[in-house]
Amino acid sequence: MGKGMNVVCLDMEGVLTPEIWIAFSEASGIPELSRTTRDEPDYGKLMRWRIALLKERGLSLKDIQDTIATIDLLPGAREFMDQLRKKTQVIVLSDTFYQFAMPFMEKLGYPSLFCNTLEVDEQGMISGFTMRCKDSKLTTVKGLQAMGFDTIACGDSYNDLDMIRAGKAGFLFRTTEKIRQDNPDIPVFDDFGELLCAIEKAL
Repeated sequence: MGKGMNVVCLDMEGVLTPEIWIAFSEASGIPELSRTTRDEPDYGKLMRWRIALLKERGLSLKDIQDTIATIDLLPGAREFMDQLRKKTQVIVLSDTFYQFAMPFMEKLGYPSLFCNTLEVDEQGMISGFTMRCKDSKLTTVKGLQAMGFDTIACGDSYNDLDMIRAGKAGFLFRTTEKIRQDNPDIPVFDDFGELLCAIEKAL
């Protein structure tokens, strides 16, 4: 297989950017909103709970977007992405939403992003969400493989484990102690330079 046959799939939050909901939780002063897929592996359940809480507090999509506009990438993320994209195709594969992620994509130089969409009502409140497909990360990786690509994946959370295990190589990045212990077979990195070296070796 030639170099062009690889696709690297990267989770966004926790790998390239801070966790949006944790940052919004701090900005809005609502500690409960800091729950992520690290705490609640059922993403649909987590999102429905978040939407109900936002409604209860009268917080709109714009309130969240205003916070996102102030959040920077994780230090070193842009350089890592630039280096990686010189060597191979990269897709940011996230369970976040286009309405949240676009400011980050601008800061990353507009890589390809596959994520989900929020439903917003006439008052600008988040009323629901549309997932692109079931098990979106694993489904996407399998689709890429069906098209003749080898996949290499990296993430930090429970919902990344399937795509990490499904490819020819996979890595955890700055994950929790619990996920490290539960998945001793997956290499873990905490530094972008080390992660880049590991991906380059796998290519």
